[in-house]
Amino acid sequence: MKNRSFTIVIHKEEDMYIAECPEVGTVDQGTTIEEAIAGLKEATKLYLEEFPLTESSPRYVTTMDISYA
Repeated sequence: MKNRSFTIVIHKEEDMYIAECPEVGTVDQGTTIEEAIAGLKEATKLYLEEFPLTESSPRYVTTMDISYA
């Protein structure tokens, strides 16, 4: 069994937390952050069992500042 780290992006929509894995494209939701992450882990594991990833270079995540009106 392979072990790999993935990025999780979480945002809130009304009363639900949405968790997304940008490397794979999986998304899940929950009423708590922990529930959303647990669901995302399961969804991502199932996805990777069906569609294994090929080895690739790591992705880097950063932020940017933008001024707008």
